Parts: sequence; structure tokens; C-alpha cells
Amino acid sequence: MRLYIETCVRAELETLWERTQEPSQHQRWDLRFTEIDYLPRRPGEPQRFRYATRVLPWLTVAGTGVSAGERHRAGDRVSALRFASPHPLSLLKEGSGYWRYVPTGDGVRFLTGYDYRPRWGRFGRVADRLVFRPLMGWATAWSFDRLRLWCERGITPERALVHALADLGVRVLAAGTALSMDPLAGLAAAVVAVVLPPSPRTPAARRCLRTPPGPAAAPALLGSLERTNTLEHA
Repeated sequence: MRLYIETCVRAELETLWERTQEPSQHQRWDLRFTEIDYLPRRPGEPQRFRYATRVLPWLTVAGTGVSAGERHRAGDRVSALRFASPHPLSLLKEGSGYWRYVPTGDGVRFLTGYDYRPRWGRFGRVADRLVFRPLMGWATAWSFDRLRLWCERGITPERALVHALADLGVRVLAAGTALSMDPLAGLAAAVVAVVLPPSPRTPAARRCLRTPPGPAAAPALLGSLERTNTLEHA
């Protein structure tokens, strides 16, 4: 059940690389992270980092990871990472994944494949399968489209979030108003609110590909990174 998300970004590869590899820019568009900070390293070592996700206003779950990137002669690039969280309230215990950047005549194919191991035993596995994993897939796809809008149209991640909240508010208001007048009309309005495509200026997970178009093997770079069990004590 490895997660896979792909989009096409019509922008320069360097722009996309910078906005995904620079922590201060990455944390602006990715819903999965609130903070990302690089840790000191020696020359030639993989890059260690710390990340944090604000689950509730008073609860932040943190973890550590290690990443590495490489450029190929064909012009494409790949970035791989392993990560782990020792926080007892984090369903995600440890995992790994990669990003690929493949230049095309129409922009850059930007894709990710990643997987993780949940904690909390059988309950955690069930909760992950039914709730958390679908939510992670949606959040990744939504974030990829948010990044695409930033690179292609210059719509900052902050402005894109405003657009998304406004779009959601209009849909909820329309469905609620129809429901207050007639239950059947309310049901119809709710269906329309779900299936109606969002504005081109609003991020949408549905715009991303969620299954690989062909074989999607993990890059060899991923296997070169240290195992995550050492990260929990970093």
C-alpha cells in the first residue's frame, strides 16, 4: 500500500528543486509538516533534519530524518529520505520515501512514492488503513497541487490556502442553505458541492495522479541511507 502521487509542474526544474529541497520553502506548501530544520553535518554526509507537525493547537508531534539527493546525466533528479518519530502519540513510527524530478517537453514530472510503519499494534494498523493512510495520500496530493500553483502561477502557498478555505466555505454555505429549505435540495446541493471542480486558482488533490502509470521502483539512493532505527536516538 505504498503511497504514490504525481503531478506535472510547468516550471523550471531549478525552481521546483529549490522549493522542495529548501526547508523554509518546503514547510510553506506541505500540509504534512509545520516545521522542517536541517541539522549540522560534515561534508559528504547525508543531510539530517528534524520535522514537526502541529496536530492540535496545543499538540506538536516531532521526529527526525536523513535525506540525500542526486542529479543524473539524463537531466532528472531524485531525492530520498528515511524518517522516524519517537513521539508516543505519533501513529507514524518510521518510514522512507523518494521524490523524482523528470524533465519533459511540458515541464517537470514531479512524483513521490513513500511508505511507513504505524505504531499502536493492531489498532494502529486498522486506523492507518481506514483513516490515516487515505488522509496522508490526500494531504500529499493537495500539497503537490498547491506547490504547482506556486511554481506555475505565482500563487503563494499562503494565498492558495485562503482560496481553498473560501472555496470550501462557499460550498458548505450553499449546501447548508439548500438543506434548510428542502432536504432533497440540500442533498443535491451537497452532491454538487463535492463533484464540482474547484477554481483553477484553488489547490485540489484530484488533479494529481494517485497510481503509477507503470513500474515505480524505489531509487537505489534510498537503499544507501542509514536505517531509521538510528534516527530515533538522534
